[in-house]
Amino acid sequence: MKIGIGLPNQVPDMRPSIIPAWASQAERAGFSSLGSIGRVSYPGLMDTVALAAAAGATSTIGLISHIMIAPAWPAVLLAKEVAGIDAVSGDRLTLGISVGGRSDDFLVDGLGPRDRGKRLDRDLEVYRSVWRGEVVDGASNPLVPTGTRDVPLMFGGSSPASFERMARWGEGYIGPSVPVGMAAQMFDAAGSAWKKAGREGSPRLVAIAYYVFGDAERGRANVRHYYGASGEQVVDIVDSGICAGPDAVRDAVRAYAELEVDELIFIPALADIHEVGRLAEVVR
Repeated sequence: MKIGIGLPNQVPDMRPSIIPAWASQAERAGFSSLGSIGRVSYPGLMDTVALAAAAGATSTIGLISHIMIAPAWPAVLLAKEVAGIDAVSGDRLTLGISVGGRSDDFLVDGLGPRDRGKRLDRDLEVYRSVWRGEVVDGASNPLVPTGTRDVPLMFGGSSPASFERMARWGEGYIGPSVPVGMAAQMFDAAGSAWKKAGREGSPRLVAIAYYVFGDAERGRANVRHYYGASGEQVVDIVDSGICAGPDAVRDAVRAYAELEVDELIFIPALADIHEVGRLAEVVR
């Protein structure tokens, strides 16, 4: 099982200038991937910006969004943005997306939370069309350079439609930031949807878990604040899955390895550059 690390792009009121240094140090430490989580209505850094900054500061480490709220974007603009990040990185990006669950993240006129699942299904066709260099409606030229690839897609979410979408369009499933036992049920559902769709082999499975080594109380407060709009029950579930300290991190590594996930990405609860080295020392 590979071990990745998240960027601190959605730690409340983080300093955006930390992203390149964080990414560079994570690459030197040997992590498999740099991940980002995404909200719009929050005092953090947009996931596309964080991933672009990380792409420019690194040369080998993988990049993945886990997840990006795709239906909050106009499809052609997100497709072009993602293609650019992937190209700058040298084809290292995996686009992890879902429909989102907080209505205040849908701020673009005409792209509200209603029917966002149906809209995403249509948008997926647009992404592929843009990446293949086809001229989309309203454009006079292709939107991306020749040679742009289809960016690999992964999906999050817990509804039947989410798993069906993953099995049709994606290369795998990204689990939620919940305790291991709950995540295991999601991975099982992803595997079942994959087989039902007639896909060969197994889906790529990526688990995510929050971690903190420094000020655990502050880290928990940051995570709880981030999920506050989702309701107290969700906040408590996410909080109960936070890995506070070395022993909790090691327990998570063992538990997810037993589930045979392909990669576990630890998301920082603090925007403290020392958290990169602290995690690396524990998971090496």
